[in-house]
Amino acid sequence: MRKICVINQKGGVGKTTTTINLGAGLTRKGKKVLIVDLDAQGNIASSLEIESYKNMYDFLFENAELKECVCRVAKNLDVLHSTETLTKAEHFLSQEEDKEFLLKRKLEEVDGYDYVLVDCPPSLGWINQNAMLFADEAIIPVTTDYLGLEALRKMTVAVHSLNHYFDHNIKITKVVPTMYDKRNKLCPEMLKQMQNEFYEVMSDPIHMNSKIRECPLAKKSIFSHAKSSRGAEDYGKLVQSVMRDEAKYDIVKEAPVKSSVIRKAAKKKAKK
Repeated sequence: MRKICVINQKGGVGKTTTTINLGAGLTRKGKKVLIVDLDAQGNIASSLEIESYKNMYDFLFENAELKECVCRVAKNLDVLHSTETLTKAEHFLSQEEDKEFLLKRKLEEVDGYDYVLVDCPPSLGWINQNAMLFADEAIIPVTTDYLGLEALRKMTVAVHSLNHYFDHNIKITKVVPTMYDKRNKLCPEMLKQMQNEFYEVMSDPIHMNSKIRECPLAKKSIFSHAKSSRGAEDYGKLVQSVMRDEAKYDIVKEAPVKSSVIRKAAKKKAKK
C-alpha cells in the first residue's frame, strides 16, 4: 500500500484538485484508493458527493471507528472527509503525547487499499507533520510562478528537516506544476527553472483548463466531467507517471530524493 501526502505549505496551488483527480484516475486503472482530507476547509467534501455524518475530527479525537467515517464515493474510491470542526485539531494535538504520530497510530490498521492519498492544509503545523510522518511519499503541487518556486524550495527543505529530526524516510516522489499557461511568459521560465532544480521528480505540467475549474460544481472528477479535455489528458499523464513508480517506491525503499536545494541546505547545516 502506497501512502502519499499531497502537500505544500502555500495555499492555492491545486492540492485538493490533484488529490481528487489522481485518486479518481487511479481507480480507473483498477486501484483501490482512500482519500484522507486533513484540511478544515473541507474542500474534498465540497467537490464530491459525501454521505457520511462522521468525519476526520470524529475519527481523530472522538474515537469514531474508521468504517463510521469513510464514505464510498465511487467504485474503488473511499473518502474520509473533514469539516470546519477540524480547526480545533491544532489545539488538541498540542495536548497529545507523541502528537506528531496521532494520524499514523489511528490509520495503522488500514488495509485493503492500493493507495492512501492525504490532502493537506496550507501550513507546516502539527496536522501536516502528522501527514508526513504517516506517509512514505510526498507529492508537491506547485504553481508555475516565482512564489510557487520559492514555496517549493522551502517545502523540500522542510521535508528533509522532518526526516532528519524524526529519523523518518518520506520521499518526494513528484513535483506537479499546476495552472500552467504557456502564453504567460513567466510560466515557461519558472517551469524550466523547476525542471533544472528538481529534474529527478518533475511531472508534466497541468495546464490551465476551464473544465478543471468546473469539476467541484459538478461534484465530479475531471475524468467523469470532461474525459476528452486537456485537463483529463494532463491528469491522466500524472496517473500513469505515479503508477510507473510503483515498483520503485512501493517495494524498493530508497533514500529520500534530494534536490539541489536540499543538498545545499544539508551542506550549510553541516558547516555550523
